[in-house]
Amino acid sequence: MTKPAKVRLRDVAPNRRRGGDIRVVLGPKTSAATTGFLGVLTLEPGEHVSEHYHPYSEEFLYVVSGHVSVAVDGETVPVSSGEGLLVPINARHRVVNAGDEPAQVVFHLCPLAPEPHLGHVDTEELPNPEAPHPEIVGA
Repeated sequence: MTKPAKVRLRDVAPNRRRGGDIRVVLGPKTSAATTGFLGVLTLEPGEHVSEHYHPYSEEFLYVVSGHVSVAVDGETVPVSSGEGLLVPINARHRVVNAGDEPAQVVFHLCPLAPEPHLGHVDTEELPNPEAPHPEIVGA
């Protein structure tokens, strides 16, 4: 049985490869989660997360502060503070902060892909391909 796990956002290494500051707070590596993971995305004005899709997972986005535009399969969906958005399995999506204040977004993906390398497919060039890529799974 998995035990309760508490993880501080500040203790999680950021992933900046795909744009913005992405931190997986609760996942297989940080909390021994077995069905999905939850994290926080922070986007400064003008920043974006490059387009990608998840072949095995739905992604839930909830905007805590600011507002973002999410292109989902070519349709732009504005999402503001206090609003959530479901991104279906296999839907290409890109998150942009076109506003003038930072945006903070909580995200959750589930179920997990059968293998970690199968869970995320990039469909455009990464803004920071040289940045470290913290693992989501493993010890």
